[in-house]
Amino acid sequence: MAKTKSLHDISFSVLDLAPIVVDSTAGDALRNSLDLARHAEKWGYTRYWVAEHHSMPGIASSATAVVIGHIAGGTASIRVGSGGVMLPNHSPLVIAEQFGTLESLFPGRIDLGLGRAPGTDYLTAQALRRGPDRNGEDFPELLAELRSYFEPQGDGPARPVRAVPGEGLEVPIWLLGSSDFSARLASRLGLPFGFASHFSPNFTLPALDLYRRNFQPSEQLSEPYAMVGVNVVAAETDEEARRLGTSMQLQFLSLLRNRPGQLRPPVDNIEDYCTDFEKTALDERNRFTIVGSPETVRRGLQLFLDETHADEMIVSSQIYDHEARLRSYEILSNIFRRL
Repeated sequence: MAKTKSLHDISFSVLDLAPIVVDSTAGDALRNSLDLARHAEKWGYTRYWVAEHHSMPGIASSATAVVIGHIAGGTASIRVGSGGVMLPNHSPLVIAEQFGTLESLFPGRIDLGLGRAPGTDYLTAQALRRGPDRNGEDFPELLAELRSYFEPQGDGPARPVRAVPGEGLEVPIWLLGSSDFSARLASRLGLPFGFASHFSPNFTLPALDLYRRNFQPSEQLSEPYAMVGVNVVAAETDEEARRLGTSMQLQFLSLLRNRPGQLRPPVDNIEDYCTDFEKTALDERNRFTIVGSPETVRRGLQLFLDETHADEMIVSSQIYDHEARLRSYEILSNIFRRL
């Protein structure tokens, strides 16, 4: 039986989708992201990750490596990385060069989290990949190529293709997923694993169990290290938090209806905006979404930790008002720092 952990025993990090809210711009979103990162650094968060999404009117982090440079350049110590880069969208050489450049600029602060989904719809995926249909099955081969570019040159013949910057640099690689595919691969390669519990809750526990049971130590990692995603909306009262959380629910409904848009203001009653079927879908997705006052959030996170035995939680908070979003992360930091 796994040893019981408390929220003070694990790390907490930020997953930022750089939300573009209604009546704002991508520039506003990116400035807000940097402001949140500076606060997260001050409040004791371990890392600040941004996610690759494309053709999404409400998300400003499509050029993920560029955003990472923006965040890292405006902070001093917090780790900054991708949560994640969708590797099949890119040449492994280009990703090695991009993250080699970031690591050269910000030594010891860059993480490379990798996923195999397109992070977008079919037509946009085709526009990105400019080639035959892919379903992510070649992800292990792409990953092996990417990792090879970071290896030191050594004394042998020079490689015909080299990542400069990149070669010889230690950029921690994480595998991210919402099913068992990356869990299996991360366990076999001895890599840290991040599971997207915040949007794929039903597969969380089986994937974590598979990862831990099959883990093989590596040079990067001697024992399994599991991060889990969780949606958190914290406010002074349960009622206020529930209202703030409706922006996130409206965003999910827009995706469910295949009409993605900007993050909308909160509403008084989400049931006025969805069908019974959609409400069921919302409830299922919200299994690992924690909304409420500080005490409600503390209890919810502890129950989540008791289920997952995670080593780290990475928190997404899709909140319309920037000041309310800052406050949500501050309340959470007060919980894990015992303030």
